[in-house]
Amino acid sequence: MHGFFTIISRSEFEALLRGFTPLPAETVDLARAAGRVLAQDLTAPHDWPLLARSCMDGFAVNARDVFGAGESNPGYLECVAALSIDKLPDIVLSPGECARIATGGVLPEGADAVVMVEHTQAMQDETVGGTIEIRKSLAPFDNVMQRGEDAIQGTTALPEGTVLRPQEIGLAAALGFEKLPLRRRPRVAILSTGDELIKVSETPDPGQVRDVNTHTVAALVEQAGGLPVPYGIVKDDLESLGRALTAAIAENDAVLLSGGSSIGVRDLTVQAIEAMEDARILAHGVAISPGKPTILGRVDGKPVLGLPGQVTSALVVVHVLVLPLLRHMQGDPAAFSPARRCLRKAQLARNVASKPGREDYVRIRLEEREGRPPLAHPVLGKSGLLRTIVQAHGLAAIPADSEGLYADDLIDVWII
Repeated sequence: MHGFFTIISRSEFEALLRGFTPLPAETVDLARAAGRVLAQDLTAPHDWPLLARSCMDGFAVNARDVFGAGESNPGYLECVAALSIDKLPDIVLSPGECARIATGGVLPEGADAVVMVEHTQAMQDETVGGTIEIRKSLAPFDNVMQRGEDAIQGTTALPEGTVLRPQEIGLAAALGFEKLPLRRRPRVAILSTGDELIKVSETPDPGQVRDVNTHTVAALVEQAGGLPVPYGIVKDDLESLGRALTAAIAENDAVLLSGGSSIGVRDLTVQAIEAMEDARILAHGVAISPGKPTILGRVDGKPVLGLPGQVTSALVVVHVLVLPLLRHMQGDPAAFSPARRCLRKAQLARNVASKPGREDYVRIRLEEREGRPPLAHPVLGKSGLLRTIVQAHGLAAIPADSEGLYADDLIDVWII
């Protein structure tokens, strides 16, 4: 028999997860890069913008020519050109002159600012050759995107570890990158253990339950950028578990074993892991609730986690520990940071007790209130009930050194 519940803190458990090496790089089309992580610095091949360009529709001017201009003291310039957005200007502005320009147009020589069209008035109907009244004073480079303001040739435009949002993808596109070096997405094997489990398509007899965890865990893995690979239901015997683990570890980057820390099979899970080559149990219990009996092993350098069988416990463990691990494996330097959690401030509706020594994750339902923080209602119930997590909008963490939270406290709710 193996010892059980050598409890370590969440931070100690996270330190063990950080020890797993991020996955290698692969080259990915720009169109499939959203949410992925850069595997190396992206160096600008040229300046961007290539030349000074207008941010506004209006008139290109030399800021000195409109110094002091205002509604009560307008300036007057002669419009000498209407510039095409797709061509380089072939004029040089002299003092007292301006040129009509569209958003994105290149500034002509002699211009260093753009006055918005809303702050001007044409004194004649002509597009070119008329006098323009200027009712706005400008400083050099007002309403102008300067050359290299987004990126300078030879410098790092996006550093390694950047999580690519639409705006970073836009910069990569502007710099001409059709493909990007990104960390590989982890393949994550998902196994459900239990003689009582049946497929979702089957009708349960008394004592049987449909396999819920495979589907909930797979959805969360995909949410974190992983590639879920379900292996189905595994029987509660050492031979079946060993075969399933051997295949899962050989074919994937991480293994999630749902039910592997429950009373009947926890020792089998440990034995199955330890029986494999280059294997070690790193942790056998973590001071969080729900989720205390979570197992962490390492086989051939890959993480193997035994999740609680109860659905709510399993989901909390995946949110708190597994999703940060998967982001870490993809090279996200802030994978374990609270900044990766979507938090909302809310006012607690009632007292919530907690046992010191463990970090308690309370399911929270939010009641929106106009002009005030939402009201946070704890959703209490057994960890085997789906209702407690279905009705919840998020989780509230009670620190391990606290005996609970008080009604009217302003708390952070982690939206899930």
